[in-house]
Amino acid sequence: MEYKNGLEDYFVIRSQKKMRYGYTTGSCAAAACKGAAEILLGRKKISAVKLMTPKGIPLTLQLQDIQIGEEMVSCAVQKDAGDDPDTTNRLLIYASVKKTDGSDADGPAITVEGGDGVGRVTRPGLAQKVGEAAINPVPREMIQKAAREICGKYGYEGGLSVVISVPGGEETAKKTFNPRLGIQGGISILGTTGIVEPMSEKALIESIRVEMKQHLAMGEEYLLMTPGNYGEQYLKEHMQLPFQKNIKCSNYVGETIDMAVDMGVKGILFISHIGKFVKVAAGIMNTHSHSADARMEVLTANALRAGAGLSCARKILECTTTDDALGVLESEKILEKTMEQITNRIQFYLDHRSYEQILLGAVIFSQTYGYLGQTPNAAELIKRLQK
Repeated sequence: MEYKNGLEDYFVIRSQKKMRYGYTTGSCAAAACKGAAEILLGRKKISAVKLMTPKGIPLTLQLQDIQIGEEMVSCAVQKDAGDDPDTTNRLLIYASVKKTDGSDADGPAITVEGGDGVGRVTRPGLAQKVGEAAINPVPREMIQKAAREICGKYGYEGGLSVVISVPGGEETAKKTFNPRLGIQGGISILGTTGIVEPMSEKALIESIRVEMKQHLAMGEEYLLMTPGNYGEQYLKEHMQLPFQKNIKCSNYVGETIDMAVDMGVKGILFISHIGKFVKVAAGIMNTHSHSADARMEVLTANALRAGAGLSCARKILECTTTDDALGVLESEKILEKTMEQITNRIQFYLDHRSYEQILLGAVIFSQTYGYLGQTPNAAELIKRLQK
């Protein structure tokens, strides 16, 4: 009989493809804990557990590698991210459960700790304190709820110690945001809904928010943002700014500004390749090509503002890359004037997004032409970031 986990009817359509839902490391940890507690207290072996997720979707998750001792049971649940490109996909999330003494106001005392492959927090600003295991609040609550449910089922009034571990977690964590967040030694146990939605923008935006919050907690009132690897490389090689304070905002310029205003950040300096930020000069705040392109149209409009003729405009519109278009502008001797127009427009739309509640600016460059220009507020932001 084919195994069903409860997500068979849950999917989204992306680029004309049906993409499956999955479940989080938090759901895996809670299910593994529930299974281990059931075997420990019920003294009978089971092969799967039912788990209600915070999203309201019930799961049926298989248990693997069950190890039974007199006072301790451990087992694992394998992470299934569905069709989301998740680096933690297929990892085994283990829970080791043993009996302890004690109870609290909610009944049996349930302690939750991280073992091998679960990261440790080394910097302030996260949901966990420095030194604690990187098990987020909702997964921690799910684990405790699962353990208490089994204690109630068997009338057990003692305590339980739960240790979550992830073989291979330390190596996998190198591909995640954890090193940037100061989480060392493994992955985080995550998930506010218990469910992974494929290609979720929410998850990436939440990662940016967490990193921003951490920098703010460390006293950084002015933030340094790069949309991607090009910006990061340019910052490192060409700018006298604290590279270690750099935060990647991906394509989410607008959301980054919104979150910064909400958190009380005083300012943001963006360091970006023109291929991304030329779109901001038209008020496009999600720079992903699937949301909007318009690079050549924006370059053309600003070249016309700078005095370009129709022949130059047509040449730009026929270009396929921004570097090609910059070559046209340079040959027409209006590159500098066009960039002045573009950076002024970028400043206008950054300020418009924030309603001028915080100081915003950008430095724009190209891989071929290097430094291209900066918005009017950039110099002040550079000065404040250098302090």
